[in-house]
Amino acid sequence: MTHALLRIAVTLVALCALPGLVRSAPENWPERLTIGTASPGGTYHQYGEGLARLLTRKLGVAVAARETEGPVENLKLIETRELDLAFVTLGIAQQGWSGSGDWTAGKQLRSARALFPMYDTPFQFIVPSDSAIQAVAELNGKQIGIGPQGGTGGVYTPLLFNAIKVSAQFATGSWQELAAQLAARKLEALVAVGGVPLPEVTDLEAKGAIRSLALTPSQIVAVRLALPEIAPSIIAAGTYPSLRRNYRTVGMYNFAVARADLPADLVAAILDAVFDNPDEMMAIHPAAAETIPSNFSRNTVLPFHEGAARWYNNKATIGVVRGD
Repeated sequence: MTHALLRIAVTLVALCALPGLVRSAPENWPERLTIGTASPGGTYHQYGEGLARLLTRKLGVAVAARETEGPVENLKLIETRELDLAFVTLGIAQQGWSGSGDWTAGKQLRSARALFPMYDTPFQFIVPSDSAIQAVAELNGKQIGIGPQGGTGGVYTPLLFNAIKVSAQFATGSWQELAAQLAARKLEALVAVGGVPLPEVTDLEAKGAIRSLALTPSQIVAVRLALPEIAPSIIAAGTYPSLRRNYRTVGMYNFAVARADLPADLVAAILDAVFDNPDEMMAIHPAAAETIPSNFSRNTVLPFHEGAARWYNNKATIGVVRGD
């Protein structure tokens, strides 16, 4: 059995094994929903598993998280109707909508609609604590882990390095695999791209095995000029023990998306479940502190789902958004 088939099988088992679920949803809603997440060890994976549990309980519908390679695969699977919901970064969403990304083969992927803001994804440059490397420019020619091939790091890290004129050798894989390779000195650095704290970075920190390199102000300017979809970002001091001051870098915002044909009342119920339960969302992952309605304005790429647009329009304190 291939890895892809195994992931599908695991998802189906999860949907069938939800204990004691009594369907109480409207008849026009699907019997089950599947959320596309990403690889183990990353924030999408943890956030998605928790969100699936929350939605199952709140919606009265079986919801399962499906492991994927990240935003690229998520958009493709939304397009083929193999996913109902998924997580994407706005840069990947922009490439998919316009068909400009190499991974799209010129095809415009326009089945996804925005639901709710998740959190910022900063780029963090990490080396072993005893490495002689002291600056991002010194990563020239080094072997660097950048996350799953279809993830934001896998797509954007080479573009970022090109913008700052640093040439490196990139290794892709799950965050678990790459963190293990860094710890074993099979990689010389890791560019961690995900909501913070990223679980695998937390584990490396606990072993006292890493430290962070910062982009210079001129490198940040170069990235912003070359890739305007990337914005300034900060990892707050104390997010990881080794960060004793704010870590200034660049990042990209994440949004939950859905198929355009999901019922509008279901989408509104999803937003109710997410935004009405901030404590439960924070218990899933600390990055959910940014999962708040007012951050809907961070999306300037995708149209909002009709049900989401109605939800935001009904919140007078938030403002007005337009769907299709």
